[in-house]
Amino acid sequence: MNIAIIKYNAGNIRSVAFALERLGLSHSTTDDPEEIQYADKVIFPGVGEARSTMEYLRYKKLDKVIVTLKQPVLGICLGMQLLCQHSEENNTPCLGLFDETVKKFTPSSSYKVPHTGWNSLVSVNDWIDPSCLNQFFYFVHSYYVPVNPFTSATTEYTIPFSAAMKKNNFYAVQFHPEKSAETGEKILMSFLTSSL
Repeated sequence: MNIAIIKYNAGNIRSVAFALERLGLSHSTTDDPEEIQYADKVIFPGVGEARSTMEYLRYKKLDKVIVTLKQPVLGICLGMQLLCQHSEENNTPCLGLFDETVKKFTPSSSYKVPHTGWNSLVSVNDWIDPSCLNQFFYFVHSYYVPVNPFTSATTEYTIPFSAAMKKNNFYAVQFHPEKSAETGEKILMSFLTSSL
């Protein structure tokens, strides 16, 4: 299987590469449009800020590549948020594959922002393995995607939000499967063995 990790100015790309290596899977980390287009599976990871990342994607013309992909694509954390229509983070237009607005958590005396730590999935469906229900995954983010018709799993931090989504060939998770031990590996394998 030919797996491409999209290379751009975002953190956490090496962590995803290491996770694939632990699973014994070869991959390439690339910003070459042709290599991305011909991969069997594409992973779009990221930790960073929405506006500067979208500017970089446009500069590299990766924004046009991502939206035309036909094979399974997995967005992780910022990658998931950038697959949406818009982000409240610096009022940023995103890729528009999910017609959702990414919203900022409201901090309070009970809830700090960013949300950092382990949360359990309180509902799962679609491509998320049922055994992941009530299992814990690692999150670190200040922005979230509301629950919507394409939500595949939910968790709660101040409010329920989308922990995972899927629309056509685009899969997405807000948590970091590459940092979530065995449960995270199960999510990666669910994506990598998917056939749309």
